[in-house]
Parts: sequence; structure tokens; C-alpha cells
Amino acid sequence: MNRIASIRRGSLAAATGAALAAALLSGASGAEADVNTKAAAPDVDVAAVKADLGELQSIADANGGNRAHGEPGYQKSLDFIKGKLDEAGFTTSVQEFTSGGKKGYNLVADWKGGADDKVVMAGSHLDSVEAGPGINDNGSGSAAILEVALAVAKADLQPTKHLRFAWWGDEEDGMVGSTHYVDSLAADEKSKIDSYLNFDMLGSPNPGYFVYDDDPELEKVFKDWYAAKNITTEKETEGDGRSDHAPFKDAGVRVGGLFTGAEATMSQEQADQWGGKAGEAFDPCYHSACDKTSNIDDKALDLNTDAIANAIWTLSS
Repeated sequence: MNRIASIRRGSLAAATGAALAAALLSGASGAEADVNTKAAAPDVDVAAVKADLGELQSIADANGGNRAHGEPGYQKSLDFIKGKLDEAGFTTSVQEFTSGGKKGYNLVADWKGGADDKVVMAGSHLDSVEAGPGINDNGSGSAAILEVALAVAKADLQPTKHLRFAWWGDEEDGMVGSTHYVDSLAADEKSKIDSYLNFDMLGSPNPGYFVYDDDPELEKVFKDWYAAKNITTEKETEGDGRSDHAPFKDAGVRVGGLFTGAEATMSQEQADQWGGKAGEAFDPCYHSACDKTSNIDDKALDLNTDAIANAIWTLSS
């Protein structure tokens, strides 16, 4: 965020076939059978997300301590994520732009199938600030949506709506990469984006559970998931206009997302409901050199990653 503004295919197929057969034998309609056979989102292994964060940390360590726009660490971060997506069967593309006299890059990955005129999109910014490796801000969001995307491929998900994932460049200078992407779309292409979900800082060490309230339907998907786990959520306000959902919202696309807090201080009421430390920042290492792998709350990262998977499965069906 910037300061400026184990489902196996065989098991799934067998379960789907059995459910469909049962529905048909009982006289259920096609619509009822379809509802009954929709697969639930998988439980994404947080260890895989943390392994990705470890790789991003190693990249930063080997490249001046950061993964910032225009620096070698950013390019290597993009190459790492692109390689995993390509291997999983996504169609990837890299979009170039210029910011501050330096070349920047967005990475976009499309999953096969789904209606082209109804696109469900999830994104996060991949760059860090120059001061540190940016593991919570925003390696956490980048690694989470990467593992959700890989879960889509592992399940061979057949979505009704088209699925697209994106990793944005130069968010830290004012959402430059995501703004460039939105501005480059023709009007009819913008209208095809059914929803954009943004994930920026998902593992703050003193975490809050904040849900974007920009669109009621998208907000409800996340709130209901957390409510089922008896976790209270609050409306996200600290990051309003400060992350990559902003250019989409400005273009008329409905947006949603999750956030665990940045430099704002946790209240006593919030500490009581979430088990955190009142009077301390949600992320004391925000935009600092200490934003390393040690600056992550595993529980928050795990919950948020699974909440993303649920939203992707739900909204694309």
C-alpha cells in the first residue's frame, strides 16, 4: 500500500459424478443438480504461501534489500511468479509502462474458459518500497493470490465467468501500474470486468480483519465467510484510495477486497475482538526495512488466503 493516495481431480470428478447421478435419480431439475455439484473452494496451504514469501525475501536480500519499482528485485519477483503461473497452464502477459524515468511492469494471468464478457479479476501490487523487502506490503497479497491461482489450476476449475489475476508494478508511487492497465483498456473491455478484488497487506503482525465496503455483494461474500468462522470484521477505511482498487473504482468497476491494517493504531475494542495489542500499529514495520518474513502473522495470512479462494470460487460460478 502506498502513502500517496487438496482437491485432487479424480476425487472431484468422482464426487461430482456421484452427486449428479443422485440428483437425476431423485428427479432433481438440471438447475438443482448444478447447484448440488458445485465444488467448494479448497483450503489453500499457508505453508505454500509462506514459501513464496521466503522466495521474495531471498530475492530482496540478493538485490539491494528491496523489490522496488525499477530495481532488479522487482523484475526477479515478477519472473518468479510468472514462471509458476506458466507452468500451471495460465496464459500470462507482461505490460510495460514508464514511471519516474524507469520501466515498470504489470503481470496479468488468464485462466482458460468462462464468459469473456464477465471477468472476475483479483490483483495485488508486487513492488516494495526502496526501504525494505516489502514482505507484508505487499508480498503477502501477491503470494496469496498466486497460491489461489495455482489452486484454480490444480482443481482444473471450470468457471462460468472468466478468471484473471494481476500483479501490479509501482503501486508505491501512486498506483501507477494498475492505473496504466485500466487506462489502456477500451471502454467495452472495462465493461467486461464484472468485479475487481484487491489484496494489499494480508498478514500484518498485529492484524485487523477489514473488508472493503465499496460494493454490497462483494463485501457480503467476505463478511459471510468470516462470520461462519465467528470472526468479526470491520469496514476497511485506512486504505481508501491508497491501493490498486482505486483506478478500477474510478472507472466504474465494482471493487472489493481484504486488508489487515498498516500504520494506524489498534483500538482497545479491536484488540478485545481480535486478540491484538491495543495502542500499537497494525504493522509497526510498514514501509520499513523490518518488513521481512518475520513481520507476518500466520493465522491472518492463512485466513485471508482461504477467504480469497472462497470468493474466487463463489463469484466465478
